[in-house]
Amino acid sequence: MQVWWLKVVRGVLLVAALAVAIIPLAVLLNLSSGGTGFGLCPDGLSGCDTPYSAGPELAAVLGIGLFVLAAGVRIVSRVIRRIERSKQIDDAMARFGVPVE
Repeated sequence: MQVWWLKVVRGVLLVAALAVAIIPLAVLLNLSSGGTGFGLCPDGLSGCDTPYSAGPELAAVLGIGLFVLAAGVRIVSRVIRRIERSKQIDDAMARFGVPVE
């Protein structure tokens, strides 16, 4: 079984986790410097009318998203490790002349 595509999936999950973590920081930096938060508050921070629960809701969604992505990275890494370990065992058995199933 080829492992390279699982490594690509793991890389995509890592990039997605980094994006989920970095994009809110970029929006906050933009808002703090007088910007629009990349369209989040068109009139700037002083004219931004958001509900009281928007911050905790956003934090919860980002936290759950990061948790899911981290769990995905962990699961894919374990699958990669198991495949590589079984391949090493099969190679070692073949070197010693033991038939591999």
